[in-house]
Formats: sequence, C-alpha cells, structure tokens
Amino acid sequence: MFMTLLALGIAVDTIFTVDVESGEYAALYDDTGPSPDGVQTADGVVYWTTMGRPIRDRSLRGEASLDYSQANGGVHAVNVDGNDRRDLVEPGEVTTGKQLALADGWLYWGDREGHRVSRARIDGRDRQDLVVNPAGIGNQCVGVAVDGDYFYWTQKGPSKGGEGKILRAPILVDDAHDPASRTDIEVLWNGLPEPIDLAIVDGVLYWTDRGAPPSGNTLNRADLPAPGRRGASPEILADGFGEAVGLAVDADAGVAYASDLAGRIFAVPLAGGDKRLIADLGTRVSGIVGLA
Repeated sequence: MFMTLLALGIAVDTIFTVDVESGEYAALYDDTGPSPDGVQTADGVVYWTTMGRPIRDRSLRGEASLDYSQANGGVHAVNVDGNDRRDLVEPGEVTTGKQLALADGWLYWGDREGHRVSRARIDGRDRQDLVVNPAGIGNQCVGVAVDGDYFYWTQKGPSKGGEGKILRAPILVDDAHDPASRTDIEVLWNGLPEPIDLAIVDGVLYWTDRGAPPSGNTLNRADLPAPGRRGASPEILADGFGEAVGLAVDADAGVAYASDLAGRIFAVPLAGGDKRLIADLGTRVSGIVGLA
C-alpha cells in the first residue's frame, strides 16, 4: 500500500512528498530543471523527465503561447536525500520529456514534441528510440506504460480535440526494426478526448484524460485487449478534474490517485464511489508515483 506519493510541481520545478492519509506535503527536491513531468523511483533514487524551457509567444494565451519544440528536455536522477543529481541523457536527446515508466532496469518515456517513445537503462546507457512518428500534433507521444513484452503510449492530439489515441507495440530494438517505419503498431483506442498518463495493473489499463467533458477530465479504465483486438469502451471511474494528468494505482489499497493541473491530488476507489481530495499543493501538478 502507498504511504506517500511523489508529485511534480511543473511550474515550480519541485518534487514534493505527499502523505496519502494526512495530505501533508513538503518539498523533497527543488531544482529539477524546467517543467518536470514524469516521475519514478527505485532503490533510493528518484527519476524524472523535464519538458525543457519553451519559447513564449506573447501574442497568444495559455498553452498555445508555449513552444516546446526546442530539444532542451531531459531525463534526470537524484538520490532521495537530495544528493548526486545527474542528467541521464545528453543535451539535445530529448525534446519534451513526458510520462516516465520503469520496467526491468529500463526507463521509458514519451517525448511529445519529439514525436517518439524512447528508453534508456537507469544509468542513462543505451538510449534507444522505440517508435518515431512523423511531425504533427496528432503524433505527439505523451503517456507510456510497459507490460511484459509490450509498451503502450498515448497520443493526445489537439487540445480538447477529441482525436486522442492509445497504442501498443512490441518492445523490439534491433537493426531489423526501424522505429520510424514500424508496421506492428496497434491502435487500441481512438477518438478519445485527450488521453495523458497510463498505468497497467493486473491486465487493466488506467488512464487520465484532460480533454473536454463529459468524457474528458476523467480517470478511465478498460481491460487490455488481446493481440489484434481493439479496446472495449472504457469505464469512467471519476470525472470533474481540473485538467487530469498524473496517475498512480494502488491495487492493494483499492485506490487510484490522480493529479490535475489545478494543483490537486485525489483518491478514487477502484470499486466505485466518489473521488476524495487528498491534497491541494497550490501549484500545478503533473506526474505522480506511489511509495509503499
């Protein structure tokens, strides 16, 4: 069972600890680099991605004013005591680092403006691209999860556009599999409002969606489909978020935790029922991860 969550303050470049019972929170590390988005932890080390520093167009408003196409994102690590901060990828190797997954000694991440899903070993060695899409807002990769020999990812599409997808492909990296021309990619769901982060627990896929209501700003789940099959209509576990992003599922406790860009973290019963506010951090929250 999770006792604590790590949560990323995307606007304040900070990793927070959040007590899931009391809601008390504190800064664990406050020098993540610009716009941290995905977070994982193992063996006393915290790993995270950054989106990098955007170019702002002051003639526009909101997210539309932020151009993240510069390749200045990254993947980073620090010990839980705040020591030995290190960058795991070379400058220019990540454009916009998004959700981060950890499986079998590998870190996997979505690269939104890089239009790709990549991975590297936990010390940063052997960085590899698993899929590389053509440029275009419909091909931006955001959420990522790994289950056995497959990886899953979201392509959120335009903001509130109703063109989001969840896809799956085998984890294959060799000279015979060009990540830019794969023919083994399955589209499991499409026409979603704006899917963001993913989690897989016991054959069930969970995801947040920050798109337009009623199907957006939700926490969703559906059984993973068999190879070659499309996903069934998802079940909405909770709605009414303020731009739902981060996700951590605690199957032992029967709870999913979801964060939103309004700065809040909620607990959602897996058996059904109303979501419960855990904490309001007072700053935009992106990725979260649970700690036993």
